[in-house]
Amino acid sequence: MPDKSHISRHIKEQALALGFDACGFSKAEFLEKESQKFKDWLSNKMHGEMHYMENHFDKRMDPRLLHEGTKSVISVLLNYYPDTLLPENDNYKISKYAYGKNYHFIVKEKLQELLNKMEAFAEYPVSARLFVDSAPVLDRAWAAKCGLGWIGKNSCLIRKNEGSFFFIGEILCDLDLDYDADDYKDFCGNCTKCIDACPTGAITSPQNVDARKCISYLTIEHKNELPEALKEQFGDWIFGCDICQDACPHNRFAKPTTEIDFAPKTELLKMKKKDWEKLSEEEFHALFKNSPLERCKFNGLKRNINFLKE
Repeated sequence: MPDKSHISRHIKEQALALGFDACGFSKAEFLEKESQKFKDWLSNKMHGEMHYMENHFDKRMDPRLLHEGTKSVISVLLNYYPDTLLPENDNYKISKYAYGKNYHFIVKEKLQELLNKMEAFAEYPVSARLFVDSAPVLDRAWAAKCGLGWIGKNSCLIRKNEGSFFFIGEILCDLDLDYDADDYKDFCGNCTKCIDACPTGAITSPQNVDARKCISYLTIEHKNELPEALKEQFGDWIFGCDICQDACPHNRFAKPTTEIDFAPKTELLKMKKKDWEKLSEEEFHALFKNSPLERCKFNGLKRNINFLKE
């Protein structure tokens, strides 16, 4: 039966073989440093209408409460930076992560494959749960604790010479592993380009984002009328926003993803403002089936478009 060093090495090798860009391990424990910061963020109502963020605080801070017997957190990254950007001339904007197929499906499928390979190598069943931005797990905090990057001033996980356009997934498991040091150097330095670039002032201080001012939150999670006071700052964003990431100098090094399911459909590349504005519900479902845009639904997307064109 392989020891933990062999298992740890095998997991990382298989993660990269499956297409993940990075993989790291951390001991499952209470997130002491993040606990007070998260409490303050909630008490200041910076989560807006995302009331689910108020639930399961203990589980959010301690993965051992999410899955009994958890000893380790395995964190993985998957690059989604597109090979082809949507044309900006006479067009509305959607976040790069939403160009292709819903990342929940893709990352979770790869995580399941990784778990299967883990069990086969360990030669015994592994008690585990898989997570992809769908449970009370602080993804970026765990990715940082697993040594995969640092949390930038825009609150994104950043990797030197690679940037921040990554999806994050986790496996909580009962394996003992060789843990990675959570000492990835913070290369933000004195740079404030992400803070300066945010048109609505949503990044109120380093690593602190007020969702109520965030274009990404407002176009996706916010269910009521959009704030007229911020209309001029929206630009042409109708789903999500990449401004703070695009402003980050480290994203100059972002390389196109090799995951073909993240590529935009040909029809999406041809869209102009008039096409978005006359988009029918039937066309919406055909174009964005199994896409992140399904989260805001047809009516939400039309609300965002109408807000900008009025």
